[in-house]
Amino acid sequence: MSQNDDAPVWSPLEFQREALLNNLITVLALLFWGRVILYATRQEVPRAKFGAIFLGGGVLLYVLDELYRLEGERRLERLVLWSTAIVGVATSGYVWLNYEMLETLRVGYALEYEYALAALFTIAILYLTYRAFGGAFVSVVLLAIGYAYFGASIPGLMGHSGIAGRQITNVLALEFDGFFGSITQIVATWVALFLLYAGLMRGYGAFELIMRLSFATAKYLRSGVAQSAVISSLIVGSINGAQTANAAMTGSFTIPLMENSGMKGESAGGIEAVASSGGQIMPPVMGAAAFVMASLLSGVGYVDVLIAGIIPALVFYVSVAIGVHYMASKQLPEGGIDLDERVADLEAGYHPLIEAIRFGVPFAVLLYTLGIAQWTVLSSALYTCGTMVLTGAGIPIVLGVARSETDSTETLRAAIKDTVSGFKFGVLTVAPIAIIIAAVNGIVDLLNATGMPGKLSLAIVGVAGGVMFVTIVLAMVICLVLGLGMPTVAAYTIVALLIAPTLTSQFAVPDLAAHFFVFYAAILSGITPPIAIAVVVTAGIAGSNFWRTSLEALKLALPLFVLPFTFIYNPEIVTGGFSSQTVQSGIIVLFGAISITHGLNCASRPFGIPSPIGYVPRGIYAALGALAMVWPGTMLRVGAVLIAAILFVVQVRLPRGTDPSATAKGD
Repeated sequence: MSQNDDAPVWSPLEFQREALLNNLITVLALLFWGRVILYATRQEVPRAKFGAIFLGGGVLLYVLDELYRLEGERRLERLVLWSTAIVGVATSGYVWLNYEMLETLRVGYALEYEYALAALFTIAILYLTYRAFGGAFVSVVLLAIGYAYFGASIPGLMGHSGIAGRQITNVLALEFDGFFGSITQIVATWVALFLLYAGLMRGYGAFELIMRLSFATAKYLRSGVAQSAVISSLIVGSINGAQTANAAMTGSFTIPLMENSGMKGESAGGIEAVASSGGQIMPPVMGAAAFVMASLLSGVGYVDVLIAGIIPALVFYVSVAIGVHYMASKQLPEGGIDLDERVADLEAGYHPLIEAIRFGVPFAVLLYTLGIAQWTVLSSALYTCGTMVLTGAGIPIVLGVARSETDSTETLRAAIKDTVSGFKFGVLTVAPIAIIIAAVNGIVDLLNATGMPGKLSLAIVGVAGGVMFVTIVLAMVICLVLGLGMPTVAAYTIVALLIAPTLTSQFAVPDLAAHFFVFYAAILSGITPPIAIAVVVTAGIAGSNFWRTSLEALKLALPLFVLPFTFIYNPEIVTGGFSSQTVQSGIIVLFGAISITHGLNCASRPFGIPSPIGYVPRGIYAALGALAMVWPGTMLRVGAVLIAAILFVVQVRLPRGTDPSATAKGD
C-alpha cells in the first residue's frame, strides 16, 4: 500500500504539474466523500449501483495519488496509469448508466464491445492490485482465473467443466457478482465512512494525542517505551484496519523510540508488527472485518460480532503487553530515556480535557448509536463522522473566538485545512482498499461459480480422515497460506468463504466460532514468514534482519496462534455474550496465554523473578498454557493454570542463578 504521508521529491520543472495533481486530488476527495455522504443520507439508488460508482472513484483517486508520487518523467508508466484511470472510470460509469439493463435484462451474456471493455477493466484492476499490493496477491487472482478457465483439464475432485474466457470477464466486470459484488458494496456502504472517521481523526491531530498519551505511560513503567507501541497501535489499528499502514504510521514513531532507548532493532520491529496486526481484533471497529463478518453470517448482527470479539482481544493484548514487558526488561537500561523531549517533538495540542471532548464525544456517539440505540451501521458511521467534524473543527473555532489574543480568521482557516486534510487522508486510505476488495470479490465469485468451496471442504475432511483436530490444523495452514501477502479484510473474506463452511457443516462448529477461527488465522498471515507483510514494514523501519524480526514477532504472538483453536473447542468464549460461562472461560484462557508468554519471553527480574529459565521449564509453561486455552473440559484447564501458578511461585522463590539450564541455554 502506498504510504500517503511520504512526500515525493520534485525537481523544479515538475513542481507545477505535481501541485496541480495535488489540488485535483483534494477537490476529487471532497466530491467523493460528498457522494458517499449523499448516499448515506438518502440511499436513493440500489447498493449495487452505488458500489459501481464508488469503485470507479477509488480507482481514479488511487491512480492520481500514484501519479502525484511518481518522480521523474517516466512517460510510459504515466501513460499506463492514465490509461487505467480512464478504463476504470469509463467501465464504472457504463455500469452505473446501464445498471437496470445489466442487472435485469442481460444476465449471463454481453455485447461485443462490452466484452472488450470488461477485459480492459479486468487488466486495469490486476495492474492496480499489483501496484498497490505486489505480485503475491496478483498471483492468487491469476490462479483463480486460471482455475476457472482450465477446470476441464484438472483431474479428480477439484476438476470442473471450465468457464469460457468471455464469461469470466463478464462475471468479473459486468455482472454484480464480480468486481462490483457484495463485498465491494459492503466497503462502499459500511466501511468507507469509518475510514473517513479515521481520516478526520488524523487530520484533527488524534494520532499525536495517542502518541502523547502513550509516551506519558512510559514515565511510570520501565517497559513503557515499548508499551507505547502496543497502546498506539491498538487504537489506530482498530480504526484503519490495515496491518502495513498501521505499522508504518505508528512504527515511524515507536520503533526509533525503542531503538534509541536501548532495544534491539529486531525486537522493536517484532513488537510493532504484532501490535499493528492485533489492532484489527479490537472492538468497536475491528479494522472493518467485523462489518464483512456480520454481512456473511445470517442472523448475526454487527453488535454481536463486537461483543464476541471483546474477550479474545483482551486475552491477546494482555499477553502481548506482558511479553513486551519481558523483552523490554531484558534490553532497556534502568534509567530509560528522556521522554519529555520526545513529547515536545509532537504538536502540543489542547488541554487534555478539551482533547478528551474533541475525540471522546464522537467515539461515544459511535458506541451509543451502534450498541445502545441499535442504529444501522451506515447511520451510525454517518453521525459519528458528523460529530467528529463538529467537535474536531468546531471546538478550536469556539476557543479561537473566545480568546481575544487569537486571530479568529486564522483559527477558522486552520480548522478548515484540518478538515480537508482529514477528508484527503480518508480517501487515500479507502482507495487501495476498494481496489483489492474488488479483486477479492472477483476471486470469491469465480471460485463459487466453479463449486470450489464445497470441493475443498470435502478434500480437507478426506485428507484429515474425519478427525476434527487434524481438520482444523489443515484449515489453519490453508488460512495462513491463502492470507500471505494480503490485507486482513481481503484474507478473511477468502478463507471465510472457503474454509469456514467445512467447520460448520462437518463438525457442527457454531458459525461465529468458525468465522473467528479463520479471522484470527487471516491476521496471523501478516506476521507469518516467508511473506509477513507487517514484519517487512517494521523491519524496514528498524533496519533489522527480516528473519530475526519475524522470530521476535512469533515469540510475542504465539498465544494468538493457539487462540483460534480455543474458538473451536471452547466456542462459548465468542458465542456466549457476557454470560458467566464466557467470563469464566475467558479468564482461564487469559491465564493460559500468560503462561505461554511467560515461558517464551521470561527475562531476569521481570515482576521480581530472580532468575531466567531454561528451555525445558519454558516448554512446560507453554504446554500448560496451550492446554488451558484449548482443552474442552473445564477441570483440566483449571488444573493446568494452577500447576503453572505453582511453578511460577517456585521460580520466584529460587535464589538467583540456581537454575543451571538458564546459564547454558537461557536468553
